[in-house]
Amino acid sequence: MIKYDYLIVGAGLFGAVFAHEATKKGKKCLVIDKRDHIAGNIYTEKVEGINVHKYGAHIFHTSNKTVWDYINQFADFNNYINSPVAIYKDELYNLPFNMNTFSKLWNIKTPKEAKDIIEKQRKEAAITEPKNLEEQALSLVGRDVYEKLIKGYTEKQWGRACTDLPSFIIKRLPLRFTYDNNYFNDRYQGIPIGGYTQIVEKLLEGSEVLLSTDFFEFKEGHPDIAERIVFTGMIDEYFEFKLGNLEYRTVRFENEILDEENFQGNAVVNYTEREVPYTRIIEHKHFEFAKDENGNSIPKTVISREYSTEWKPGIEPYYPVNNDRNSDLYNKYKELADKEENVIFGGRLGHYKYYDMDKVIEAALECVSSELK
Repeated sequence: MIKYDYLIVGAGLFGAVFAHEATKKGKKCLVIDKRDHIAGNIYTEKVEGINVHKYGAHIFHTSNKTVWDYINQFADFNNYINSPVAIYKDELYNLPFNMNTFSKLWNIKTPKEAKDIIEKQRKEAAITEPKNLEEQALSLVGRDVYEKLIKGYTEKQWGRACTDLPSFIIKRLPLRFTYDNNYFNDRYQGIPIGGYTQIVEKLLEGSEVLLSTDFFEFKEGHPDIAERIVFTGMIDEYFEFKLGNLEYRTVRFENEILDEENFQGNAVVNYTEREVPYTRIIEHKHFEFAKDENGNSIPKTVISREYSTEWKPGIEPYYPVNNDRNSDLYNKYKELADKEENVIFGGRLGHYKYYDMDKVIEAALECVSSELK
């Protein structure tokens, strides 16, 4: 017996935005998630008075005013500016690659000096048609930036040598010849005060939500519960992997509560040396300038070390491995998806695409607008 207009699989940002907009249009939505909490990978939980990004750092940034105004309906945002630093051996550099970076690398002061050094190193590399990621990086930024700030970090992130990675992964590398440490160029940027979970809670108001619920088991027992399905899980899993598995990278976190007020002085510190096993350390309190209820600094801090690993069934897939083999396989699954009646595929897993949060919201709004026009 049909009870709902939409069964939405996944209580992350895509599913929650779809549910919110559909509910506003008078549609009845049931949202299910296999996890025991809502909000997917943007879930935040309070630990020692600090909002911890449980599945890695999420910094909201966009140049789309419509999306910025939309998300600000559900939370107040602070003025956090993402300014990560990178550590290579005993050296510390600012990111993105800017004049602070170049000044530290080469003991120079002016943009012209930096440009001259980079151009000299590019010419020395003499690469006109890059065949892999290493050659692509050398042809764009020269050897010093590549060796110290790109090579080790990238190899840890992908679990492969840069010479074995396709060149298209880094079509460009932003070089900024100003002393500006703002990582993003987007006009709007910040962290929701109080964390991301509250946003999804508000988006899901008016929808029924079932957690710790596996879609495939649920569907067997309730085959006709909804007119339409919005599926934000893995597209290959939906089709029982019958064409083969799409590949993903995943991230493992080691969280630690420290009895000190300030561990590293910054929210994001990348470790670019291959020999350091983790890619970065996140210190969560710096995202929201955390204070206790009396406005005093919290005497403890929470850090997360991030380890990039190969994905295996049973663990959370994070980002797709966008090589030729996976692109071809996804296109074959998409052909099947396009023929699937009454099922909408969305989100990073449904589209096999790495999405920033603003792009997820944009895609969900476009999808629900097209669906309910």
